Amino acid sequence: MKNTALALFALLLSAAATAATPWQKLTHPVPGSPQSIGAFSNGCIVGAQELPLQSDTYQVMRTDQRRYFGHPDLVLFIQRLSTQVHNLGLGTVLVGDMGMPAGGRFNGGHASHQSGLDVDIFLQLPTTRWSTAQLLKPQALDLVSRDGKSVVPSLWKPEISSLIKLAAQDDEVTRIFVNPAIKQQLCLDAGTDRDWLRKVRPWFQHRAHMHVRLRCPADSLECVDQPAPPPGDGCGAELQSWFEPAKPGSSTPEKKTPPPLPPSCQALLDEHAL
Repeated sequence: MKNTALALFALLLSAAATAATPWQKLTHPVPGSPQSIGAFSNGCIVGAQELPLQSDTYQVMRTDQRRYFGHPDLVLFIQRLSTQVHNLGLGTVLVGDMGMPAGGRFNGGHASHQSGLDVDIFLQLPTTRWSTAQLLKPQALDLVSRDGKSVVPSLWKPEISSLIKLAAQDDEVTRIFVNPAIKQQLCLDAGTDRDWLRKVRPWFQHRAHMHVRLRCPADSLECVDQPAPPPGDGCGAELQSWFEPAKPGSSTPEKKTPPPLPPSCQALLDEHAL
């Protein structure tokens, strides 16, 4: 009886975690002049644009989840980056989650991606285009060793460094999140050209993809930007701190209640959500 109760409790928790948020009920962009509103982890977007699903230079994964919307600046960035990659003969860019049609909070997997300015890009560049089945259920390539201290040498390719560097050198990009081991390898590979490394930030997970974030568009007056990254290439003590053992007594941070929505996002939700 006790086991049954525990199983039921676990099932209820799982259902709560996967329950749709109100934003997922908005299946089309909200009409209007493109406006990213609020912060990357607490916002929404008016006038989002759909990333064209057909392209010679990129492929979009998991299209059944309809997470391929964003500010026009984000769409242009993806097209710009993938064209650069294609022209250099590096392969095809694999595009993961962008945002939902009106932005807002996902039911799981992302705290950000809410204001139409974030995109996940796989850290692999196939030279043969993926099939529809591969795109719907993509197999991520884990580039990080089991102990988390380095990349897997047999999987790390120079074109991955090139992909991340091209993205970081784009003027619209403010941050790129990757696993600390990947950042460490980029630091080792960079040579004397290191300015772009400042934008590449170590973060949890991100073992198979990079999370690219753009700056707030100039005409999105309610968009909240992050402060600029610290000066320097971020390859010193800051990076090494990620590899240090957890201090005794440290615990996993408690899950925080999401903050109130920006008023404009709440108004948008009240007007358009069913």
